[in-house]
Amino acid sequence: MALNLAQHEQRALPKPGQLSGWFTTPAILLGLLFTLGPIVVITVFSFMSQPANGSGVDLIFSTKGYEQFLFQEDFYGNRGFDGRYLSAFWLSFVQAFFTTFASIAIAFPVAIWMATKTERTQNVLLMLVTIPFWTNLLVRTYAWIILLSEDGTVNTVLGWFGIEPQVLLYNSYATLISLIFSFLPFAILPMYSSLAGFDFRLAEAAYDLGARKLDVIRKILWPAVSGGVLSAIALCFVPAFGSYLQPVLLGGGKVLMVGNLIADQYGQARNWPFGAALSVIILALTLLGAWALLTWAKRSSTKVSLAV
Repeated sequence: MALNLAQHEQRALPKPGQLSGWFTTPAILLGLLFTLGPIVVITVFSFMSQPANGSGVDLIFSTKGYEQFLFQEDFYGNRGFDGRYLSAFWLSFVQAFFTTFASIAIAFPVAIWMATKTERTQNVLLMLVTIPFWTNLLVRTYAWIILLSEDGTVNTVLGWFGIEPQVLLYNSYATLISLIFSFLPFAILPMYSSLAGFDFRLAEAAYDLGARKLDVIRKILWPAVSGGVLSAIALCFVPAFGSYLQPVLLGGGKVLMVGNLIADQYGQARNWPFGAALSVIILALTLLGAWALLTWAKRSSTKVSLAV
């Protein structure tokens, strides 16, 4: 009995250089407050009622915020299906899908090319990839307005070849270009991280044994980079789906995505419960997608990391 008590006290004492678990309690509480706190507030707001005048919420339970997502009432109280908000979700999905697809398609050869360089060159290239993070996203988005405007750089270059100025701004294509530019580093970094320690002599050996390029990519390179690809999907698709700045500045108000729709509910419409309900729906879809991604990775024995 005494021996067991002594062993228990020995296990309870922190090791040299290790702090007690109580020292981490304030950090854990602050982390929960600033991560789960806003989610709890938004979830509660989504089940409240819209006040008759002004913004905010009335503390009266209601599911109207969720009902408004699919149904609309006329002046006579008749309810009918309304697909306007579904179209905004669909457009957000399409923009996020093509942003993710294009980012991965560009990042894959870039990551392989970076990983094959010397360590010093890799550090320089890695710095060049992260340079966009040194500038505010608003400034980078305004830079695309300068490039794509009627008298901007792109139309100036087209004029050198006798091509008339094109309308490149304030449409979904300009929004997509800016989204790809914004999230491309989030695709390059995890894929490069997956290939940084890869032994490319395996690919050379496969070529020596008569393998074709597609076979080398599919059977040798893909297993090594697949974890980075799945991480890139998560890091690109989720923020692109809820993006706000690019549709506003480059879409010119003509491209309605989920981020703009939520902002309008908190601003112009002053319908906080509906805006909160839309946020909760996006959160639920994001969690569902993350669960599906992790399940796929687990079944394929692929390690997924969201850290870049």
